[in-house]
Amino acid sequence: MQQISFASAEYLGKKRVTRREKFLGEMEQVVPWARLLEALEPYYPKGKRGRPPIGLERMLRLYFVQQWYGLSDEALEDAVSDSAAIRNFVGVDLGHEEAPDATTVLKFRRLLEKHKLTAVLFEQINAHLRERGLMMREGTMVDATIINAPTSTKNRDKARDPEMHQTKKRNQWYHGMKAHVRPESRISFCFTR
Repeated sequence: MQQISFASAEYLGKKRVTRREKFLGEMEQVVPWARLLEALEPYYPKGKRGRPPIGLERMLRLYFVQQWYGLSDEALEDAVSDSAAIRNFVGVDLGHEEAPDATTVLKFRRLLEKHKLTAVLFEQINAHLRERGLMMREGTMVDATIINAPTSTKNRDKARDPEMHQTKKRNQWYHGMKAHVRPESRISFCFTR
């Protein structure tokens, strides 16, 4: 049994539970970790030569945290160092070991892409949810923002632009247009019964 560090002991003694801790606690219960690890195991390096690889479960948890919070490899490395909730979820104790670096995370993501394992993960999670009467679909997040513009009529026709409208947001009126923006790399999942 490994002795806990002072930082871990201090974290365990705190009273308030953050939203991040609640979310990660729910994901701990919902995600079928054993099933996913079994699906990925044949593709993960065994470490017979060279430096031994970081455990598959830890790398998978890092990958999920990266996807859930939309983090780059470097930002994920920083988040593990900064957030006790993420460290606890991933299983890193900075008193005894370092957080996996951005290059390690990149190599794991490339391994998943090379063997098309993200589709395997998606299918395994879908199968797990189907067994419980749920369904997961791939979707897109869309952000609608207001582009403010002057209400000017100083044009050739002495009229307002027909593309522009007015709208009320938080008790304030704006004149302009809505832009619906779809981030290219974001995929959200919705659960339906």
